[in-house]
Amino acid sequence: MALEVIGAGLGRTGTMSLKVALDSLGYSPCYHMIECVSQGPDHWRLWEQAHAGKPDWDAIFAGRTATVDFPACTSWKALADFYPEAKVVLGVRDPERWYESTQETIFSPNWVEYLASSIAGKFMGATVNAYFEERMHDRDYLVQRFHDHVAEVQATIPADRLLTFEAKDGWRPLCQFLDKPVPEEDFPHINDSEETRGIIATIMEDGFEDVFNF
Repeated sequence: MALEVIGAGLGRTGTMSLKVALDSLGYSPCYHMIECVSQGPDHWRLWEQAHAGKPDWDAIFAGRTATVDFPACTSWKALADFYPEAKVVLGVRDPERWYESTQETIFSPNWVEYLASSIAGKFMGATVNAYFEERMHDRDYLVQRFHDHVAEVQATIPADRLLTFEAKDGWRPLCQFLDKPVPEEDFPHINDSEETRGIIATIMEDGFEDVFNF
């Protein structure tokens, strides 16, 4: 089994909505940070090894045909090279609103500080923090980094292999791109900010081990 869809959009660009959509289209279970984190330290070490130049992508994505969100989105180029038949979906949104969303959730100061000294610190540092040069609270830098990320994906992936996508675009462009029938149900629009903040708060209070039963 190999990846067929690679989500190159950064976290907080509607990646949970896209995950649920891809699950509905038959790419279930689509890999997402929440599944990654729940697999625990042994799995995280595979990501650390990948960023140290020794990737085992088939082991990381065993049983998966699609991935979205962190940590995979920062390895989009390596994944696109390793899975040359996979299509790439680049999730986008307004960069300023993306920045604000990150500061309320995945890049909130307390969470970033907590992660640095947690059992997930090395994993998060390799897969996320390094991609942003540890500048997760620098508005100007992050907004420009968002623009650069989008531009690099668009310049690298051939047009017939790439879909630049916003959740508000709905099913049609995604289904046309993936050659799938359009479902009858509405496209999932999942605003998971509150849920994400809740998960973060619980992990900070109880620890990864207790929350995910490692």
